[in-house]
Amino acid sequence: MSGGRFPDPKSEIRMTTLHATRGANYWSRLSVTRMDLTIGAYEEISSADVPGFTQSLVATMPGLRDHRCSIGEPGGFLIRLKRGTYCAHIVEHVALELQGMVGYDVGYGRTRGGDKVGDYTLIFEYEHESVGMRAAALALEIVQAAFAGTLKSVDHAVAELESLSKTPKTPALTQHVLCGITGGSYRDETRSELVRLGFGNGELIVDVSPAYILQQGLPYSRADIGIILDSHLSDVPERYQVQRRADRLVSVLADAVPEDGIVIVPAKNWEVQDLVRDAGCRVAIFAIDGDITARDKKVARACATVEGRRIMIEQLDTVVEGGWLHDGAPVAAQVAAALAAFTLNEFESVTAERADGSPRSSLDERVGGP
Repeated sequence: MSGGRFPDPKSEIRMTTLHATRGANYWSRLSVTRMDLTIGAYEEISSADVPGFTQSLVATMPGLRDHRCSIGEPGGFLIRLKRGTYCAHIVEHVALELQGMVGYDVGYGRTRGGDKVGDYTLIFEYEHESVGMRAAALALEIVQAAFAGTLKSVDHAVAELESLSKTPKTPALTQHVLCGITGGSYRDETRSELVRLGFGNGELIVDVSPAYILQQGLPYSRADIGIILDSHLSDVPERYQVQRRADRLVSVLADAVPEDGIVIVPAKNWEVQDLVRDAGCRVAIFAIDGDITARDKKVARACATVEGRRIMIEQLDTVVEGGWLHDGAPVAAQVAAALAAFTLNEFESVTAERADGSPRSSLDERVGGP
């Protein structure tokens, strides 16, 4: 960067991914726009390094003065700009402010590092999906211009977003399902077991992969219960296979379950259990080796284990048989499904009528013998 010249921001700062999520997602229960950036040489160039950067940006977008940022008070983002912050974080704030300039009350955003140096994921709230998506792209152009020293006005961006704001919004996600299932393995087998036990006749049981949750969020707004089979993931980038991130990703399932609802989780996966409870749900716990610890039982609404060829379900001081294992499905799928069937049976009378008028069978009637 000899002679005070900086690399061309348009070639260095590039968008690699842009999409919107409508349901609960890895970052938030809110609908968010996600943008991935690679920033090249601007990994080492902050707002404080470029003469006139902060002045030109704030002159064209004075509302940025009110952004709190991590400092937690109005003017916090301005302080960060003057001290020196980096382009991905700036794009996040500009995207939020652009939406505010056309009348949307949005304020939630986050910027996180990616798998490689110079890669970033930024997410921010939206109210109108098309406006949020376009605001992301326009924010990138504005920040590129500010780094290049050519930013004069954002009027064109505001006019475009105002026009988009008059188009119909994407309908809110309102789908209600019986059960959502996620995890790194046996999702389809668990769904099939629930169907074998008599569920899924007119009721949706949704197998949702962790990769889908990461990219799009949950495809429904509410589920009566959820099943998290494990957090050993292989269908997501390595960054999200790190255990704490994988635990958080699969725990998104709890965000669509009503408060005090049940999410079924593996024994001894205490981080997932805690995340589910933090979401306001109760946990039911399953194990295929009979090893449910005192810590598991302390927080569990019910526990399912295997004794010989039998699935045993314990709730408070009561133990009931949840069926016999068979050779047609993995043991984990059978145990989790039996516990889900037991849980769902608690939600409704065993004589509640099906949609076709016939009575719903009890758990004993659903589960086959040896």
